[in-house]
Amino acid sequence: MNRTAQAVRFDQYGDRDVLYVTDVPMPEPGSGEVVVEVRAAAVNPFDTVLRSGVARHLFPVDFPAGQGSDLAGVVVAVGAEVDGLAVGDEVLGWTPAAGAHATHLAVPADRLVAKPPRVSWEVAGSLHMVGATAYAAARAVAVQSGETAAVSAAAGGVGSFLVQLLTGRGVRVLGIASSANAEWLEKHGVVPVPYGDGLRQRLEEAAGPGGIDAFIDLFGPEYLDVAVALAVPPERIQTTVAMERAAEIGARTDGRHNATAREILVELVDLVASGAVEIPIAATYPLDRVADAFAELERRHTHGKIVLVP
Repeated sequence: MNRTAQAVRFDQYGDRDVLYVTDVPMPEPGSGEVVVEVRAAAVNPFDTVLRSGVARHLFPVDFPAGQGSDLAGVVVAVGAEVDGLAVGDEVLGWTPAAGAHATHLAVPADRLVAKPPRVSWEVAGSLHMVGATAYAAARAVAVQSGETAAVSAAAGGVGSFLVQLLTGRGVRVLGIASSANAEWLEKHGVVPVPYGDGLRQRLEEAAGPGGIDAFIDLFGPEYLDVAVALAVPPERIQTTVAMERAAEIGARTDGRHNATAREILVELVDLVASGAVEIPIAATYPLDRVADAFAELERRHTHGKIVLVP
């Protein structure tokens, strides 16, 4: 094994220009860990939250800091007290300590599962955060077969996973997104509803006389206001981003930490491997273009996932 690895680091809070790639010592597996040679690692909005420092009171970091949680790769070293994984195994999962944007990483073995051969590296490295967030959001509002749910940012990373998860459970989904994503949404059994002025009226028309039973927001507080105006009960409104507004109206704020069990990851992987859920890949970037990857992410209208391929 090489003596050094490469990793994305930042030494201070700031915009994406604080990111750099540097040589780091090759990680050694501790007890219960394996070292993974990373083949793909997703770029997620939460990485921007950590790096910017806007939530440093909740998620402080020690400098120099790494970033990235989702990953997929090949096991290249195994530590003590590890069962079920061996050198050469292809795996996917997540790391509890930010650092997946790297060529190699030591990861707790219980955060990894086998990567099915039919799942691409890019998809495998994108699966955990979007899948767990979608799973937690759906569970938070207890949406059932035959009900109608509205989802904002329905064609984004989490949104595209969530709408497929819901339609697969027999839920009628109204997907709020740009008109450019209407064809993809319709193809996946979703009723597309363009965002913008007049959204409430368009949702009412799309919902019909039965109304909207649940509302899941993946974009911002303005959508919680729309949900309230549509008379959706607060306990059936969920957001992953608008925490302050959610507290004001009594909405739910379940995040991926509510669905990080390994058993749930296995279930999510099975959905993807079977073709029941598709994860669109919007773009891939090499590690040294990490700032460009975040520039694309931060436009906030990406369809699918942006992935680093070290």
